[in-house]
Amino acid sequence: MEQPRTRPPQARPRRTAPLPPQAQGDQDGAAPSAESATVYRAARSVRPPVGGTRRSFRFPNPRLTGRGSGLFCIAAMLVVGFLDRLLFGGSGAFFGVLFLLVGGLTAVWVRNADLVTAPVVVPIAFAVGIVPISEGTGGFGQQFMGLATTLAMNAIWLYGGTLVAGVLVTVRKLRLMARRAAVRRAAGRQQASGAKSSSQAPGPRRSTA
Repeated sequence: MEQPRTRPPQARPRRTAPLPPQAQGDQDGAAPSAESATVYRAARSVRPPVGGTRRSFRFPNPRLTGRGSGLFCIAAMLVVGFLDRLLFGGSGAFFGVLFLLVGGLTAVWVRNADLVTAPVVVPIAFAVGIVPISEGTGGFGQQFMGLATTLAMNAIWLYGGTLVAGVLVTVRKLRLMARRAAVRRAAGRQQASGAKSSSQAPGPRRSTA
């Protein structure tokens, strides 16, 4: 009997990943160019970042009204005055340094519409906060004289805190004015370009008989 013929198994074609259009040759079977192969290798080497993008940390930036900034500054300086009397016995240096900090925060945190109130509120808060560490005792007259003496002895801190608040408010005002001027210039250029493009547009053609 004749044995049935067995056909050798055909080798399966190896599957390869399809190349992008830049790396494929022409339809006529031409080999891809060197530039296309370079672009393909560069595209494969680019990998997405692992872990996602990092979020930048931003400090809180509250915007207080004029009344809110005044209440914040006065309340903060009253707390500083009582802490100074309790911990340091009425040290002018401790009170003055914290006054500079509170005055700067008041000028930074007040909103743009109430920038003028910051340099006005800061000296008032200094006068109110220095009451707990004033040297006056007894009646109203002695208390007033003690407060005036303490204010005179710590006038350098009063001028310094007011100056810090005034400088910060001035810088913020200048930046706000520059930003508004830039917006107006951009709007003017946009309107001018729109008017120019509309004037250069061809009009409707008239049909001739």
